[in-house]
Amino acid sequence: MRYGSRGEMRYVKCRGIDKDWSAVTLGCWQIGPSEGWGDACAPQEADAVVKAALDCGITAFDTAEGYGDGESERRLGKALGSRKGEVIVVSKIWPDAELDLESYRERLDGSLKALRRDYVDVYLVHWPGDYFNTPEKSARLREIMSALQESGKAKVVGLSNFHARDLSLLGEGTGRFAINQVPYSLLDRRYEGETLALCRNAGVRYMAYSPTAVGLLARDLSKEELQPAARRDHELYREPYFSHSLKVFQKVKEVSAELGVLPIQTALAWVLSRENILTAIVGSRKPGQVKELAGSAGLRLDQAHLDLLTAASAVFHKVRPGY
Repeated sequence: MRYGSRGEMRYVKCRGIDKDWSAVTLGCWQIGPSEGWGDACAPQEADAVVKAALDCGITAFDTAEGYGDGESERRLGKALGSRKGEVIVVSKIWPDAELDLESYRERLDGSLKALRRDYVDVYLVHWPGDYFNTPEKSARLREIMSALQESGKAKVVGLSNFHARDLSLLGEGTGRFAINQVPYSLLDRRYEGETLALCRNAGVRYMAYSPTAVGLLARDLSKEELQPAARRDHELYREPYFSHSLKVFQKVKEVSAELGVLPIQTALAWVLSRENILTAIVGSRKPGQVKELAGSAGLRLDQAHLDLLTAASAVFHKVRPGY
């Protein structure tokens, strides 16, 4: 991976992709209707969010066929318009497809049609679940995903939410995948340890999603902002964890006040400083917030601030072990 700079945004390189990848990737779950976020983002607002991201130098966009039954992909494809070939588009297949090449190709073709593209830059398997719970099934998955990559319809293939036990079933085939998209934040570090070691040794980089813990570390949230199911039903927003989460957020705010930056920028900067992180994925339904999250890419925390935040995270994880 190499870092470059273009104004405030930083860019990285991912193996298999020639385009510059912004350190912050726009997550597109929120720009379509969903059980988690409701239908609060109108099509014209989704268009404005994507265009705001482009204006801020964001060059990577993360979506999935499962986001709004493809509506997120459709809105993203429309919003990118003539610039669709300039950027990196990541999409994902829900693993309920029959484990054969024809079924996977059909799903990928559906995503390409929605995105108005001939290929995706990155194609991920959304969840392992119990779909690949034997070495034989995992080997078949690797063969299918490799075939999609060789077809040119996916430049790079990857995984999402694969823990050490899932990676061990892939064995040496893990290195065929360039990315593992995982949740990672000051409040969620469950993909460290053995999973991190397996990925690092295989050259599999992390795309960190939910780097602000579903917005908890981003800013003081209003009562309205607490209502979406993605937050309301999340254990971090319920006791016994919520009050302890707020203690970590308080440290984020203290560091942010010292530096004169926003909490979302501090929380993201910490994630981007961590081992094996390629990019951090952040979503928004509001164009004005996109500039805020994009600004985190240019922020580098000094060691004292990194240590303070990491220590606060460690205290929290004594309360929430395993994360």
